[in-house]
Amino acid sequence: MLRPHQKIKRRNSKKISLGKVEVGGSSLISVQSMTNTLTTDTKKTINQIKSLELAGADLVRVSVPDKESTSSLKKIIKETKIPIIADIHFHYKRAIEAAIAGASCLRLNPGNIGKIDKIKEIIMAAKDNNCAIRIGVNAGSLEREILEKYGEPVPDALVESALNNIKILEDNDFFNIKVSVKASDVFLTVEAYKKLAKLTDYPFHLGITEAGSKFSGSIKSSIGLGFLLYEGIGDTIRVSLSDDPIEEVKVGYEILKSLHLRKRGVTIVSCPSCARQQFDVIETVKRLEKRLEYITKPITVSIIGCVVNGPGEATSTNIGITGGGNNTHMIYVDGKKNHRISNENLEEYLAKLIEEKVEKIN
Repeated sequence: MLRPHQKIKRRNSKKISLGKVEVGGSSLISVQSMTNTLTTDTKKTINQIKSLELAGADLVRVSVPDKESTSSLKKIIKETKIPIIADIHFHYKRAIEAAIAGASCLRLNPGNIGKIDKIKEIIMAAKDNNCAIRIGVNAGSLEREILEKYGEPVPDALVESALNNIKILEDNDFFNIKVSVKASDVFLTVEAYKKLAKLTDYPFHLGITEAGSKFSGSIKSSIGLGFLLYEGIGDTIRVSLSDDPIEEVKVGYEILKSLHLRKRGVTIVSCPSCARQQFDVIETVKRLEKRLEYITKPITVSIIGCVVNGPGEATSTNIGITGGGNNTHMIYVDGKKNHRISNENLEEYLAKLIEEKVEKIN
């Protein structure tokens, strides 16, 4: 149960549908990732999409740079259950082909598509195939006239690009829209989204683009996305990492779980360990995280090496352990003292206890 200080008042955005997934309004914030296989390698792409879905992804973006890719896309969509977003950068015909192939959404980079008559053709294809459009403004590929006006990518430049392209879609009676204004700089990204949030109520896709490696990119994304989400801004997220896309999904969920915006799997509360620890906290946590990563039902676990903070943390978790003297440690179940255990087979015992608890969760 959330305390008043833990509740986030989300921005009141419009609700749209991407296939079976609702985005915006009071819908859950969706976690998105992107394939890094060659789209023309249909088998590998399908397998990666299925792996991402198993990891918890709600949406998956697939790049379609050429006609061969859009041909493969039709087969990919047929063989997968998760809504697919087609990533379009330069050629408007790829967007039309992707909509016809069954994509749930088209991600368009306005600065790269070109003339308005081409965008109008894309809009017609999207309408005819019940396909949403994400206006994907990126600091690295703004329209030439906007760059000339502002001199460099600044928040107002990203916002102006987004609003201009929203107007084009609206002028053609298209309102099935999602918007992003991303940059690799946290400050630029955050300010652009904050400004745009005051000017439109379309749902937002959040991301720090080209965030970096698994380590640095996770930190940068957590800061940028975490700030916006805390402010109630954001309807879908992607953590862009130079790593296995499954890691993007894992980090995305951890960001949302930290803000009580989604629940999934095992959430471990653990101490950094010190001279007071009565068992090896670090190795215990590492091994348990790995062993229990298959669990999707939400459960909280506290692993604290001593009695300083252990009992307090255990009161708010489903399963807890607090290190004690003489190689005996207190186990808590649903916040209450339950029994003591020894160091022997500690990790195995905890894993089975957690797994048994998960089985009882509805």
